Amino acid sequence: MAVNEKERLQEKKDGKIDWQKWGPYLSERAWGTVREDYSADGSAWNFLTHEMARSKAFRWGEDGMAGICDRHQILCFALALWNGRDPILKERPFGLIPAEGNHGEDLKEYYFYVDCTPTHSYMRYLYKYPQGEYPYQRLVEENRNRAGRGAEFELLDTGIFDQDRYFDVFVEYAKADAEDVCVRIEAFNRGPDAADLHLLPHLWFRNIWAWGAERRKSPVITRGHGNGYVALLADDSAAGGLQILPSVVRLGPRMLYGDADAEALFTDNETNAVKLYGPRADDGRRYVKDAFHRYVVNGEAAVNPAETGTKACLHYARRVTAGGSTVVRLRLSPDPHAEPLAGVDAVVAQRRSEADEFYAAIHPRNASEDERRIQRQAFAGMLWSKQNYIFDVQVWLEGDNPRLPPPETRKDMRNKHWRHLNSMRVLSMPDKWEYPWFAAWDLAFHTVAIALVDAEFAKEQLWFMLFEQFQHPNGQIPAYEWEFSDLNPPVHPWAVWRVYNMDRIRSGTADRHFLERCFHKLLINFAWWINKVDSSGNNIFEGGFLGLDNITLFDRSEKLPGGAVLEQSDATGWMGHFCLSMMRIALELARDNRTYEGLAIKFFQHYVYVGAAMKQMGGRKHNLWDEKDGFFYDVLRYPDGSFEKLRVRSLVGLIPLYAVERLESGWIEKFPEFTTSLRWFLANRKDLVQQSVNRIERNGDYTLALTIVDQKQLERMLQPMCDADEFLSDFGLRSLSKTHLEHPFILGRNQVTYEPGEADSKIKGGNSNWRGPIWFPTAFLMIESLRKLAKAYGPDVTITGKDGRKWTIGEIAATHANRLISIFVRNESGERPVYGTIHKFQHDPYWRDYLSFHEYFHGDTGAGLGASHQTGWTGLVASLIDEWRH
Repeated sequence: MAVNEKERLQEKKDGKIDWQKWGPYLSERAWGTVREDYSADGSAWNFLTHEMARSKAFRWGEDGMAGICDRHQILCFALALWNGRDPILKERPFGLIPAEGNHGEDLKEYYFYVDCTPTHSYMRYLYKYPQGEYPYQRLVEENRNRAGRGAEFELLDTGIFDQDRYFDVFVEYAKADAEDVCVRIEAFNRGPDAADLHLLPHLWFRNIWAWGAERRKSPVITRGHGNGYVALLADDSAAGGLQILPSVVRLGPRMLYGDADAEALFTDNETNAVKLYGPRADDGRRYVKDAFHRYVVNGEAAVNPAETGTKACLHYARRVTAGGSTVVRLRLSPDPHAEPLAGVDAVVAQRRSEADEFYAAIHPRNASEDERRIQRQAFAGMLWSKQNYIFDVQVWLEGDNPRLPPPETRKDMRNKHWRHLNSMRVLSMPDKWEYPWFAAWDLAFHTVAIALVDAEFAKEQLWFMLFEQFQHPNGQIPAYEWEFSDLNPPVHPWAVWRVYNMDRIRSGTADRHFLERCFHKLLINFAWWINKVDSSGNNIFEGGFLGLDNITLFDRSEKLPGGAVLEQSDATGWMGHFCLSMMRIALELARDNRTYEGLAIKFFQHYVYVGAAMKQMGGRKHNLWDEKDGFFYDVLRYPDGSFEKLRVRSLVGLIPLYAVERLESGWIEKFPEFTTSLRWFLANRKDLVQQSVNRIERNGDYTLALTIVDQKQLERMLQPMCDADEFLSDFGLRSLSKTHLEHPFILGRNQVTYEPGEADSKIKGGNSNWRGPIWFPTAFLMIESLRKLAKAYGPDVTITGKDGRKWTIGEIAATHANRLISIFVRNESGERPVYGTIHKFQHDPYWRDYLSFHEYFHGDTGAGLGASHQTGWTGLVASLIDEWRH
């Protein structure tokens, strides 16, 4: 048996013990998702609402607070709370839907992923639960009344936390072994008076028995027996089981042990049809999903007196003194224990100590204490944000029961071309409340940070997107469940290459099998991109959405009127980046198999064609590079051959800098076929290579800098990245130049203005803003490119800023990296920019060191905006700390 986290990871990798069978794989929101939407019009947010969620059984996965489940989500455990005043039992986090929120959907709770190891041997979670009645309606009304303008109205703004009348509820999980999970819940009363708190740890089976033409036999939870504790026995041994080809999966009996002062409650995980659909829908089921809410909050006789069901809980009613705390100990185990709770505290303490040891070895030596705290919580957020993503698109479109088919109109709405997609995988989510579904380009960034602590999981995630149950037969990688066919930036090859190298360096072993099988699937993906988004065959790409929601004048997911085509600088830059990543992978594989040299030269040639096309090729009258401004712009091309250059100074024009690689003369000599073809191309296609291949000679050797721009163009493009009035914020790279504050770009009725905070322009729903704020993924890639450029050009190339300061490329990279990290670090005033002017987060000792990793950040102040738990790609701060503090 492993004695530390590193050994547990090795046991998992070697196939000896699956330490990741149980983990935080439960979503925080299953309602309002595409998966649960069976409406005729695709209105997912309205079909299954937060109000309905406590009463309706979910089809495609459960949700809860601080929850865990097995990797197939057969059995779930989570915590529910009641303060004696709320109108509903707190079983899941609350937030606003897009029609209610001031800026789209928005979580209205405060909880934090405090700690987590990669095997989930130790996890810690904090929820701040108000003692007063939760202001559900006020949050809805006030945010709706703001009509999408100004700041969001947050839970702290309601005054609910005044006088510190709230509980800090800490939930700790510690594994005694791979399947024996100890749970310690401690609730602190931060208020001035004693207060009542009801804690209801829930144990339930996901409903997999009620959906077909015939109901299958369900599992059962009954009361267990023993001295000095209360217990629930969950057993699916005689149930229908979960069909996963080629076998049926069952967990077998599991016991949940708890402190003895609990009342055991039982019901079934079944829909309350009468409540949701009226008396005519009565199916005769008396004990249903919302029974505990009705029993505890309303005092109804709603629970099963026979003490059996598919859903159960232990109800602890505690009175907590002012400044005091109360503790509940539990244990979920497949094994019988004579004294199951006696060792809970010791196991928790031991696993917590091992987590300290594990992360002490991860933190870079030059990181400050605060930076180590930031990095550890960033890892915690990424590891807590795993979710069992359950979705069979074919079944979802056709319905489970042939006698009760869903509306026919659904078959012509979203995802109709993705019937092959079938998932029961544990995937990394962007945010388990706001975005409880995988997003392919988000996931690629997640893996870069996760690889620092669990390279095997990172590699697995990248492969899943290329697996036949995900990747479309035509080669497309699925985007996200709102529309799998949407276009995200093609960052997958970059992530595969980077994670491969991170793993190779840290483990000392090159996983060529992973690299090769990913490469084969990426070849199909590349062909799809070439055929799909280069309509004119001129190597200029019309990529569409590409993740940058409102960065330009109109919704890039939609076709333009009159046959106009948007030739996109970012789409073309992304494809150059794609080509160079594939070239590097092919050369790495060519170390063992020379056949791959031919593919490497092919991708080099593709890159050259892309680079040349961006700066005029083949007699075209326009190009994406603007010599006057020293910048790349999108071009709107009309059917009659006329065109309009969209002079918006945004990330769109900087993204071509992502297409950067170095080929050093000594290194490429190991690949004779590649080198020969490369030399021929350089000698015979100077008309092309002079646009995108720059030879740098130093100390008798030379380096080929593969950049879409030459040195002078590069220097011009880097200038606005050193300019506080353009892209250089005190907190990193802005997504739009600040020059558009005074000089908005206007075309017809549309305009782009610098908006450093929440979006006023509501393209793509309005809950994300790319017109000024700082985004970690795009800034991270820019820093990577700058580091490559610095290594290629050395200190000789300098950029002169408007203030006369001379910058080396390396200094630009370091400045942007350090400013991103500073968003989370306490400044000289002891405040964290991420929390802006929120006094409680800045100065209260019970709040100031718990971090929220937001979706994006204010372009001038660094304050966190958008989704508050998007540790996914914002977790890249852990990678920045790793790389810039060694």
